[in-house]
Amino acid sequence: MSSPIFRRHDGVWLNEPERWSAEGDNLEIVTDKATDFWRETHYGFNRDSGHFLGFRTGEAFTAELRVQGDFQALYDQAGIMVRIDAQHWVKAGIEFSDGSAMLGSVLTDGRSDWATARYGHDPGDFRIRATVVNGVLRLQASADGKLWPLMRLAPFPKASSYLVGPMACTPERAGLKIVFSAFRLTPPLGKGLHDLG
Repeated sequence: MSSPIFRRHDGVWLNEPERWSAEGDNLEIVTDKATDFWRETHYGFNRDSGHFLGFRTGEAFTAELRVQGDFQALYDQAGIMVRIDAQHWVKAGIEFSDGSAMLGSVLTDGRSDWATARYGHDPGDFRIRATVVNGVLRLQASADGKLWPLMRLAPFPKASSYLVGPMACTPERAGLKIVFSAFRLTPPLGKGLHDLG
């Protein structure tokens, strides 16, 4: 399954943005105001208002996505989401925090966590990969689509199928323009944990 995947009819929007378009291999969205995904931890609130275009997978898969955007305001974010339901999901990509565009992931199993780190490449153009196999989630990030260092390895709930695809949120504003492209959804790659390819 490759381009033009964003024009397929089996993609399911969660909180479809007011402004979006799909052309060829590209999906362009502009975020609505006060959109977010988060559950409980630290803040105490539940938010399930972020933009997500999900494509159904089987119980094991690898998904890969290129993301381009200008992250400027607190909590501006975009990347990939893997979702079972409102209480079980992961989002990963770039999120603006503490004055910088950071590499981050939020894994939610009833409650959310947040792992974040400085990103040493151009945050305005990056690639993100998620692999789920046998109750394990592997996240990788890449600046060039060739080298894929490990971003996160974590337990993830087993399911017969998942929704996976592009995600974007702007909790503090509206108007972040994101271009998603090069979305690939395949059987799991089966590469070793330290294989950077």
